[in-house]
Amino acid sequence: MLDDDVRERALTALLAGQRHSWDQGLTAAVLEQTGAAAVLRLVVDDAVARQLPDGRLAELDPACAVNSAAVGRYVELLAARSGDPALAAAAAAQRAWVLRAAPRAADGTLFHLVDRPEVWADTVFMVVPYLAALGETAAAVAQLAGHRRRLRDPRTGLWSARWDEAAGAPADARAWGTGNGWVVAGLAAAVGRLPGEAGTAAAAECRALLDACLELRRPDGLFGDVLDDPAGPADTAVGSMLAWAALLGAGEGWLPARYADVGADLLAAVADRVDGLGRVTGASAAPHFDRPGHSPEAQALLLLADSAHRAWCDRGAASR
Repeated sequence: MLDDDVRERALTALLAGQRHSWDQGLTAAVLEQTGAAAVLRLVVDDAVARQLPDGRLAELDPACAVNSAAVGRYVELLAARSGDPALAAAAAAQRAWVLRAAPRAADGTLFHLVDRPEVWADTVFMVVPYLAALGETAAAVAQLAGHRRRLRDPRTGLWSARWDEAAGAPADARAWGTGNGWVVAGLAAAVGRLPGEAGTAAAAECRALLDACLELRRPDGLFGDVLDDPAGPADTAVGSMLAWAALLGAGEGWLPARYADVGADLLAAVADRVDGLGRVTGASAAPHFDRPGHSPEAQALLLLADSAHRAWCDRGAASR
């Protein structure tokens, strides 16, 4: 796990960076995991202050259709905890956007953008755990199924980055590392919130994709920006996503305990790339994700993986 100094520097770098709506959701997840209740309330209040009239929370880029759902989970959570009617109203507007108003295909599968009929792997993380947390199990399962039909390659088990609904063909058929990471992390975050067979199926799917990604891990312990392109650049954020899923699954019991060792090793490989300012280097760089650099999402994902690792270690210490 990270030592206290690295953890503090990584969190400072996260909070200092300019963040989009999905980054606010990841930041809220970090703060919830670490018990920083006052800062979490600040993040949630700011998400509400920046809510668009159509209900999208914290959305600085009106072209994004679904990313706001990532922070919607935490607005819902704090609304329930506090009884604050303003938070409840903001949460209801975000819910209505995702369930009814957001652009989608004829079968109900959400488009990632408002101005293009494209289905993206990223959306699995943004909406499936959110819908599961709301108790909208059927909607969560339907979104996962619609995205899987369009994006999952049955030969490799990996997911393509984007699908063009109008063309009926991939818009980007590459096995983008971050895209597959979003799916793995989204499934992992949803498993514990999906009841019965839905949760069991999500756990199995998460494990299968995690294993497919692990087969493509590079000798330096990292993963490619495109998973099956060994000549391309690496992306450290992918390692954090997979580490978080492996550690969460082991901790919750839907993955075998040996995945905790896998997650710890993945976490260590990313931690080695943290610079003196606490930034995760070698990630796909914000804001355009078109070159190696650093990003708020890479910061948050490292901290979430670390939090899951600490929880695993604490559980082991308590059982001894």
